[in-house]
Amino acid sequence: MAADSPTQCDFEEEKLVLKFDTVVQANVNAISPMVDTVMDTVARMGCAAGRELEVETALREALANAIVHGCKNDQSKKVRLCVACDESCGMLIVVRDPGEGFDPSKLANPTVAKNIFESHGRGIYLINQLMDSVRYERGGTEIHMRKK
Repeated sequence: MAADSPTQCDFEEEKLVLKFDTVVQANVNAISPMVDTVMDTVARMGCAAGRELEVETALREALANAIVHGCKNDQSKKVRLCVACDESCGMLIVVRDPGEGFDPSKLANPTVAKNIFESHGRGIYLINQLMDSVRYERGGTEIHMRKK
């Protein structure tokens, strides 16, 4: 894999009922088809039953952030997407981009009056509201989102 492609995700294979691991071209037009594919699989497997809309929205936002900010819309770059589901822990979604990363603690709060009318800055906020746990790894180039 090229230097601008994120490395493969690792999971504890014996505990999984679903593992989806793929690379997505850094093109915003690739987001909807990829999300549709993942969500079809998730629905068939029964992962996050009753919480599909929350998972879908968080996944869309994470992919959009990785493509727009991490890859800077450079279609020669790639984003790694890993989705795992097990019976006891729920779903884990990892999105990794080859970008420079960011410090999530420095993001402006989109619910504060001066930020309400900004045209950006709501994706991370939405992800944090929709998922049960969210953490950032690799200097902010990787987001781990869990839905129980």
